[in-house]
Formats: sequence, C-alpha cells, structure tokens
Amino acid sequence: MSGPPETTDRPPVRILHLEDSRVDHALVKFALQRSQLGSEVVLVDTVDDFRRELQTAHYDVVLADYHLPGFTGMDAWDELCEMGMKTPFIILSGAIGETAAVDAMHRGVSDYLLKDSMHRLSHVIQRAIEVSETRRAKDAADAELAESRRRLAELAEHLQTSIEQERADIAREIHDDIGGALAAVKLDLAWVGRHAVDDSVQRHLGSAMEMLQHALGASQRIMMNLRPPILDQGLVAAVLWLAAGFERRSGLRVSVRRSSEQLDVPREVQLVAYRTAQEAMTNVSKHAEASTVDIDLSDREGVLTLEVTDNGKGLDAQALRKAKSFGLLGLRERAAKVGGWLDVSSSPRGTSVILSVPLSSSNPDNAAQADEEPHDQGDFV
Repeated sequence: MSGPPETTDRPPVRILHLEDSRVDHALVKFALQRSQLGSEVVLVDTVDDFRRELQTAHYDVVLADYHLPGFTGMDAWDELCEMGMKTPFIILSGAIGETAAVDAMHRGVSDYLLKDSMHRLSHVIQRAIEVSETRRAKDAADAELAESRRRLAELAEHLQTSIEQERADIAREIHDDIGGALAAVKLDLAWVGRHAVDDSVQRHLGSAMEMLQHALGASQRIMMNLRPPILDQGLVAAVLWLAAGFERRSGLRVSVRRSSEQLDVPREVQLVAYRTAQEAMTNVSKHAEASTVDIDLSDREGVLTLEVTDNGKGLDAQALRKAKSFGLLGLRERAAKVGGWLDVSSSPRGTSVILSVPLSSSNPDNAAQADEEPHDQGDFV
C-alpha cells in the first residue's frame, strides 16, 4: 500500500525560453509537465525582449534555440555575459553541428540538448542549476578565502611592525643600559687591577675581565642580529660579515663569490637578501651536517640573485612540505613582498637556497616597511 505523493516546498524553476516557434515552446512545456518538474516558463523571441526580461525579473535558467531570425543562441549568450549575469544557459536546438556545440561549451554555455531528446530536458536543467549553484558557492568561498588571506596578511604585517619596534627598543636598551653598565664595570675592574697587588686577586680579576669581555661581545652580537647596521655599508659587506661570523662560530668553511664589491640594491631588497642568507646558514648549522658553504651574490641582467649552497645531507621532500616549515614559508613571504621568489632544491649531495629579485620591480617606497621585517633564527623545517 503506497502512501500519498511526497510534496516539497521548493519554488518552481523559473525558465526564460528564447524561441521563435510556438510549437517548440509548447513541446518544452509538455516535456517539463511530464517530468513533473515544477516550473514557470516565459517565452521571448527577440534579443530586446530577452534583455528586458533578464533586467526586470529573476530566472533560474535560460533555454535558447540556436537558430533564430537574425541572430543565434550564442548572440544571446554574449548578451547575458555582457550583462554580468551567471544564469545557467542551455542551447536547445533541432540541429546543431558538433563544431558549434563544442564552441558553445568552450565559451561557457552550461549545456546543449537536441530537440529530439526532449525527454532529458528536466534532467539537463536540474544538472545545469546544480552546477551553477556549486560554482556560485565556490566563488563565494574563494572570495571569502581571499578576504581572509588579505586580513591575515594585514595582521601579519602589523605584528611584524610591532615586533620589530620592540626589537629596536630592546636593542637600544641593550646598548644604553646593559652596554653602558658593562663598560663601567670594565673600567672599575681595570682600576682595581692597577691597584691590586695580591696574586689571587689578580687571577680573579683576569677571569672576571674575560667573562666581561664575553658579555660585551654577546651584547654586541645580539644588537647586530636585532637591527643589523652593517647593511649601511652595502649588501656585499653585510654578507661578508655574516659569512665570517658564521665561519668563526661553526668552524665550517664559507666562501663568498660576488659579481662586484658594491651592488646597487634598494634597502628593502638588501634586508630580504641578508635575512635569507642568515636563515639559510642557520639551517645549515642545525641540520645539514655540512663541511662547506658557498654563497653566490650577483646583480647581473637586472636581477639580484643570492644562492646559498652546502654539501650536507640534504632535505627530504616531506621535510620541505611539512606544515611547520615556517622558516621556509617566511623566506618566501619576504621574497614575494619585494617582487621576488625563492627556490629550494635538495639532494643527498646538499641543499641550495636561491633568492631571485628583479631589481626593476622593487619599490623604493616599501623600504621603510621592509626594514620592519623581524628576524627570527627559525629553521626551514
């Protein structure tokens, strides 16, 4: 025993039918009735009427004959596109060649149906509407995602500016307070050393002076990392200084090759290149198990290229793709901010980090902003 037929609250499908034949229009309505698809069909037979209906009423789908007096269904499709509408559009024709059908689909038409297959009309309409709704939902999601990314980028930029300001304040405090206090202590210890005659006191003073000198060196190194004034002498000088310090601390051999002793590079690009070299060498010391590091610095053909290569064990592909590769992600973000890009290639024979920045595309107006980039001694992986 069967129950009563199911009822739905879905509104009828509103269909705009572009057709010059009243007989074919009646066949469309009959096919829709047989399929039990709730629908409202409005007939138009000119481009002007077609345009007016689209402007004054909402339609869920358009059915258009391909051959019409003085124009074609594709002309109607062009009108729809010029109006900026994304209403599903179906070509319904008695005879349409394969070439015309393929061209229509390539131009974005939802579907086409031959009039001798009218029994499939409701299915084609429903499928076109579903695809259109899916595309609209995807477009909305993409727009929301783009807006979210824009807001995240603004937040990241704000955080970077705030962090860098704090770093600058810390560097000043280290220089003014800690550095000044250590210098005063050094003077006092020197005075004590000149006046003390006891050997044990002299030994303790020597040990204290060594520790004090170590603290002074550490404070200077921290200040340099927080805000590298070495960049005022140019990128080549900064990279040479960075390489010398890394070689001294790590014991690895570091060679620096450059196209010239002075590179004409905007300030914001200098900072990005400096941070990239710094991060790359930090990764070498922590993960590479290398014995040598080669740095190539060039501005040939209007492109700044920085390549840091080691002869270590390399990084596997999974390590490069893992979610917490924030060091690599940060380097790529920095490169993108100045119109450049970052490539990382790795094999069992070593890893290469290559930064490329077209110098003509760098914007001097972003110099102050790029100078606010915080430095973190993060790893690639």
